[in-house]
This record gives sequence, C-alpha cells and structure tokens, in this order.
Amino acid sequence: MKKLLILFACAGLVLTSCVSKKEYAALEEKQKKTQDLLNTCTVKLNDCLTEKSGLSAENSALRSQVTSLNATNGDLIKQIGEFTTLTKKGAENIERSLESLKEKDLTINRLRDAITRRDSVNLALVQSLKGVLGNLEDTDIEINVEKGVVYVSISDKLLFKSGSINVTPQAREVLGKVATVVNNKPDFEFLVEGHTDTKPISTSCIKDNWDLSVLRATTVVRILQEDFGVSPMRMTAGGRGEYIPKATNDTDDGRSKNRRTRIVVLPKLDQFYTMIEEGLKDPKIN
Repeated sequence: MKKLLILFACAGLVLTSCVSKKEYAALEEKQKKTQDLLNTCTVKLNDCLTEKSGLSAENSALRSQVTSLNATNGDLIKQIGEFTTLTKKGAENIERSLESLKEKDLTINRLRDAITRRDSVNLALVQSLKGVLGNLEDTDIEINVEKGVVYVSISDKLLFKSGSINVTPQAREVLGKVATVVNNKPDFEFLVEGHTDTKPISTSCIKDNWDLSVLRATTVVRILQEDFGVSPMRMTAGGRGEYIPKATNDTDDGRSKNRRTRIVVLPKLDQFYTMIEEGLKDPKIN
C-alpha cells in the first residue's frame, strides 16, 4: 500500500512538473479577468436590486395615488351628477320666477290701467265742476283731487247764515249747478260732510257743533234730492263737527275757513276697486 501511494505521488509530481510557467501565467490572468468580471456583475446586480427596490416603492406609491385618484374621480362624478340635478332645479326655479314676474307685470299693468282710468274720470269731473262753478270766488268754493278722490268744499259764508241750517238763495243756485254735473255722471256716489269751527252753540233745536254739522249736511242732501232730483241712494250725509279744521280757530279768518260743507265725490268703479283689492292680496304683488 505504501508503495502504491508513493507511486501515485511520483506520478502527480511528474504531471505537475509537465505544466509550463507560460500556461500557468495565462491561466492565472484568465482567472483574474474572470474574478473582475464577477466583481463587476456583482456590483451591477446590487445596483439592479437597489433600483428594483426603489421601483417597487414607487410602484406602490403610484398604486396608492391611482386608488386615491379613482376615489376622487368617483366623488367628482357624484358631485357632477348632483350639480346637474341642482342646475336642472335651478333652471326650473328661474323659469317659475320668470312666469311669476310676467304675472306680476300683468297685474301691475292692470292696476295702472285702472288708476289711469280713474284719474281720467276724475279729471273730467273736475273740469265739469269748474266749468259750471267757475264764476264763483275761490274763497267761496274749492275743487281739488286728493288721493284719487274729488272734493268740492263750499264755505258756510256762501251756504248758511251764522248758526243757521237754512241755505241762502245763492247757495241753492250753487247746489243746482253741482246737481247738474252729478246727475250727468250716474257712476258716482258722494258724501256730504258738515264742518264747524270751535265756537260752541246751543239752541232749542241744536245741541252742539256735532248737531250743527250733521243738520247742515242733511239740509244739503234734501235740497239735492227734492229740488234737483239727485237719487238719495247715491248720497250719504255726515257731520264732522269741529274736529277736522283747515286752519287755526284762533282767528276770525281761520274760523271762517273751517266752517264749510264738503262734498266728497266717490266714483263707483267696482272693477277698479275689486282689482285693487285682488292686487293687494296677490302674493306676487306683496
């Protein structure tokens, strides 16, 4: 056995000694290049692994961002749907508002037309009254329009003697002219108001200024009815006493202005007043 081992050792030595130094150097160089190549590949592999890790992290972030964007996109789609619904409702509301405005304009125009007609009628009435009463002094009779109503104010100096309810002959002439106008305009009603100053009065027939003002009004109404044929259904008599003065009662001139009989002309424009009332109740107007 020992001889066999020695024989193999000698054979190996012989074979080893057979490789030249040149071949050994070439092998050694090749081995070095292989090692360098291995080192280079290892570095590149490490770089690739690092890059892969970074790309994986970036991919994860992008996936999260995509998920978030998808959620946001869903919310936006929902909001767009809601906005579309709101826009549709808004358009419907605007359309209803426009219709309401049209109705309001129509109502207002009807009211304006009624007011215009009323003003035209009042103007014609004033012109007629001034035409028949134009020869009287302005201090004795006044004709004016206040808030769409015609007022004819006749001084007691013209109608009555002091403290009396009996009209003067001149007063009958004036009342006859007024009757001519109102008889020609059957669409009017009127209120006859008696007014006094503050000087107290007390007689066997007249208790105070209330009585005096009412009795003077009823006297005028009776004359218009009995002497000039004015329908009693168109007239109302009333007394205002001393409580609606035109001027101060501290002077003779002021008291003279306060003693008067006023005829308030009331046009029977039923359609106009009905339209006014409906307009005031209309929520579109309010």
